[in-house]
Amino acid sequence: MRRRTASSVPIEQMEKGTGKNHNTRLCFLASLSVFFWVLLLYFHFVVLGTSNSNAIGDSLKLQPSNVNTDSINTHLPDPHQIQSDPHLETTQKYPESEAPEPKKPGNYPKSRQGGSGEAKKETKKETKEKEYPSFMRALRTVENKSDPCGGRYIYVHDLPPRFNEDMLRECRSLSLWTNMCKFTTNAGLGPPLENVEGVFSDTGWYATNQFAVDVIFSNRMKQYECLTRDSSIAAAIFVPFYAGFDIARYLWGHNISRRDAASLDLVDWLMKRPEWEIMGGKDHFLVAGRITWDFRRLSDEENDWGNKLLFLPAAKNMSMLVVESSPWNANDFGIPYPTYFHPARDADVFNWQERMRNLERKWLFSFAGAPRPGNPKSIRGQLINQCRSSKRGKLLECDFGESKCHSPSSIMQMFQSSLFCLQPQGDSYTRRSAFDSMLAGCIPVFFHPGSAYTQYTWHLPKDYTKYSVFIPEDDIRKRNISIEERLLQISSEQVKIMREEVISLIPRLVYADPRSKLETLKDAFDVSVQAVVDKVTKLRRDIIEGHTDDNFIEENSWKYALLEEGQREVGPHEWDPFFSKPKDGNGDSVDSSAEAAKNSWKNEQRSQS
Repeated sequence: MRRRTASSVPIEQMEKGTGKNHNTRLCFLASLSVFFWVLLLYFHFVVLGTSNSNAIGDSLKLQPSNVNTDSINTHLPDPHQIQSDPHLETTQKYPESEAPEPKKPGNYPKSRQGGSGEAKKETKKETKEKEYPSFMRALRTVENKSDPCGGRYIYVHDLPPRFNEDMLRECRSLSLWTNMCKFTTNAGLGPPLENVEGVFSDTGWYATNQFAVDVIFSNRMKQYECLTRDSSIAAAIFVPFYAGFDIARYLWGHNISRRDAASLDLVDWLMKRPEWEIMGGKDHFLVAGRITWDFRRLSDEENDWGNKLLFLPAAKNMSMLVVESSPWNANDFGIPYPTYFHPARDADVFNWQERMRNLERKWLFSFAGAPRPGNPKSIRGQLINQCRSSKRGKLLECDFGESKCHSPSSIMQMFQSSLFCLQPQGDSYTRRSAFDSMLAGCIPVFFHPGSAYTQYTWHLPKDYTKYSVFIPEDDIRKRNISIEERLLQISSEQVKIMREEVISLIPRLVYADPRSKLETLKDAFDVSVQAVVDKVTKLRRDIIEGHTDDNFIEENSWKYALLEEGQREVGPHEWDPFFSKPKDGNGDSVDSSAEAAKNSWKNEQRSQS
């Protein structure tokens, strides 16, 4: 039989065969489609669902959150517990490009689970990171090696002008006896000093008031290279409140309500900010160009001295930088008094240092100051007598009437001509003269550890023998040792080494001109900011790692400042007698320090009369 060709098949039969094949193909395609969707749904809900849940857990780490630190003891480096209202609702405007994502309600996942159902083990540190995501972003900037500001960003609160600029506009009210208006010019440096006698450099010297650090520091902050408008990456938060200028207006003739008003207003403003809520203020810092006793009123008696800023619960969490700190409290830190020298360039500093190295110094020791006849503990009278009786000593008397002590050129000229400069306590532990003398390359002689050694631990070496001489006050007061004989025991070679150490410290003891920026050197501002950043960073890491110090004793705060890296415990110290607070009145006390603060104002009045 011959085989048929397709063309010879009847049309009816062809149509029947085609319909059968078409139905079979449709069934096959439908089966494939069902199988494909089953696989797709399985992959989406089973495989991707597990990994997405992990990814969400990771992303939650970076969301801002309220941190309840009340249950965590974080005494080192700050012994105070956070006191803030976790339910406080606040808002903050951010630039659109830098707005942090809003807080999301809900609990953080307690653990991560893989598709197999086996829980992954987490380290203690990972758990803590999830509990404190709000400052984790700031900590992680340290790891970004390509970012020169990683771990150094500073966020500055935009305070209402009543807390700073308004005070400058009312500068005549900042002091009863001094017209502070001229001292707030030139970004807080004061009027320029002319180099008539050749004592100064031709530029960079100003008649700077010793209480002007508030405005100098704030203006220097404007030049800081790592400012940010995103508080979530900030290593620390600066509060530009002119605390020193504020209290200076009301120390005399005003009731305690007036003296406390701005401090209470500031704390109320800060505690309503979202930045405060993250750590209850423990990452905040502010500056006051006065001694701490002006801010530590012990009672609400009208005749008690100062305001109570540093005793406010919220302020106890912040770090306050003052020109003299308390040895018995942990929320203030000493920074240098301003000198007359404010370099604009590195070269200004280098040239000055070289000049100080090459000076001829004809006096073995010198002293600029006045006696304190009303203070039976003062050794100033004996120091003055020794200067007068020694052919190797030089005295610049700062008593009544017109005095060369108020002439910057006279003071600096004497210091530049001396190998050693006597620096007893002022009206309180410290005095500006110590920094003026070191600026002149003169080796300071201290008689109380609270005058420098426990004060300026950020700026001065802990080994005080490298740059200074220590003669205990009792050696003068009770034993009347000869200062001349004591200093002559130091070899000329050792004197040279010590003087070089003092001269090398000059950059970190002066405040550079706020209108410029040093190229490579770190000035007193830079050192202070870095110390605050290190303090806050350490605190955050301690929180994450669960480090606590239940044995912290705040009254021993001065001892903790002297600990070496890694040390946490303190014990008996050779300087304990200097900082004991016995009831018999033989030791130093907060009461006597507050009285000293009052005396400093009386002496300021006398100097202006």
